[in-house]
Amino acid sequence: MAKTVRNGKFKGFAKPKTPLGPGDIVIVGAGLAGLYTALKLAPLPVTIVAAAPLGEGASSVWAQGGIAAAVGEGDTAEAHAHDTKVAGAGTVDEDVAQTVAEEAGDRVRDLLRYGVPFDRDLEGHFVLSREAAHSAKRIVRVSGDRAGAAIMQALIAAARATPSIRVITGHEAEDLVIENGRVVGVRLARGDTRGQGTYELIPASAVVLATGGVGGLYAVTTNPAYARGEAIAFAARAGAVIADPEFVQFHPTAIDIGADPAPLATEALRGEGALLVNKAGERFMLRHHPDAELAPRDIVARGVFEEIVAGRGAFLDCRAAVGARFETAYPTVYAHCKAAGIDPAADLIPVAPAAHYHMGGIATDMRGRSSVEGLWAAGEVASTGLHGANRLASNSLLEAIVLGGRVAEDIGSLVTASSALPVAELRLVKGGKVVDMRLRAEAMRRIRRIMSEDVGVVREAKGLRHALVDLREIAAEAAGDAVVANMALTARLIAAAALARKESRGGHFRSDFPQSETRLQKRTFVTLDDLKLIEASLKPRTKRVALELSL
Repeated sequence: MAKTVRNGKFKGFAKPKTPLGPGDIVIVGAGLAGLYTALKLAPLPVTIVAAAPLGEGASSVWAQGGIAAAVGEGDTAEAHAHDTKVAGAGTVDEDVAQTVAEEAGDRVRDLLRYGVPFDRDLEGHFVLSREAAHSAKRIVRVSGDRAGAAIMQALIAAARATPSIRVITGHEAEDLVIENGRVVGVRLARGDTRGQGTYELIPASAVVLATGGVGGLYAVTTNPAYARGEAIAFAARAGAVIADPEFVQFHPTAIDIGADPAPLATEALRGEGALLVNKAGERFMLRHHPDAELAPRDIVARGVFEEIVAGRGAFLDCRAAVGARFETAYPTVYAHCKAAGIDPAADLIPVAPAAHYHMGGIATDMRGRSSVEGLWAAGEVASTGLHGANRLASNSLLEAIVLGGRVAEDIGSLVTASSALPVAELRLVKGGKVVDMRLRAEAMRRIRRIMSEDVGVVREAKGLRHALVDLREIAAEAAGDAVVANMALTARLIAAAALARKESRGGHFRSDFPQSETRLQKRTFVTLDDLKLIEASLKPRTKRVALELSL
């Protein structure tokens, strides 16, 4: 694995030249991390690149629980950091956890200033919820389950009212432009012409990747279609170190109604006392953990997965805990259920695990700096070490705003009047590869099936080896299709790290290595060279691997 690791921490973060060179500050992604970073950079000129119109296609919009922050009476940042470390199964960066927890209250109050209507009681105090693995009620929410949508609405309004922010919608990033080891721009493809032989370039003095997660690599996911992990691939090609890619969190209670993406039954329901039962009405989580439904997400996801595989089914019973209050208390979940013919106040809700959150991503420090000069990352695409092997509920939105603010501060400190130039125009380039869209769709389906079957909730060596062989073949057949190439590369990084980690920890469960190993209680840091080493040991369709791999 990457050589610049000491005591489980990556030390090779890039030190940008001061000041930054001329060009745009380009933020790729318009979810919470991207918008918050842009707002905090004002009045510096910023260009946000978004695949969909603002408010669409971002996982942040769908976040139901809220933001974790120790703002309740008797709660402390130390307790929040402790819960984060316990949930993270031994690989959380303790300094990062403490810093993020300490800054949580200030960031939440900052969102209030942007107009986010957090739930308050008659005395003006936050109405707080408790979610799995939290030791206190510390989830700041909006209308029960509308936190993500409400936060995004407020920040979108603020961004539209900020003259220094330009938004380019309908474009997806395909690759980074590198000169002399430094990121100097982004290659973009317009959605309605992607794959037709043209692309556009935008020069940049700094690039911030805020593109979200990898759920779209799996057949069942709660993530938007754009969350395919492509940014991890082109960052890795640029030389960036990727951290903890094997740790994928599966939300245990996606509503199992055949929708793609799958809607969520928020964890707050279980926080209120909703129970997980099978067809026979058995409360099965009692067999798996003393905290039952409020056990860490990886344990709950495997419990639900086990019931489904055994043919017993899994259902969320909210009848006693929520009942007639459902429509007003959880309007988003209620609407999804009613659209599928389910009355959650009276009926059981069928649930299944779904790829939900990626603890891994581009390795960054607490300023959001990657190992490549000119490249920052924030939000789910980044990996700071906060989440360890298993994200604590509602820490994701918190990390997005804490790191988004820190990225803005870092970039702002490197900008001078001479480098803060007006935004540049996109430059059209012809001669790109024309893609057969039917072949692309088929390759994407293959990747999603492979990842769900072999790199999913439960993994083992044989399946991971087959996945790597198949994914490498798909990458070789991509023939210039950037979407497939990016998806396949990120999937290979996840599968390779999962094969190398011969233990079970957090969101990574190996049926052939079901226990955690003390010697492996450290983070993973991987580069393309490490991936090549792992893949060099594989032979097509073989059952054995010649080279024994370890972390």
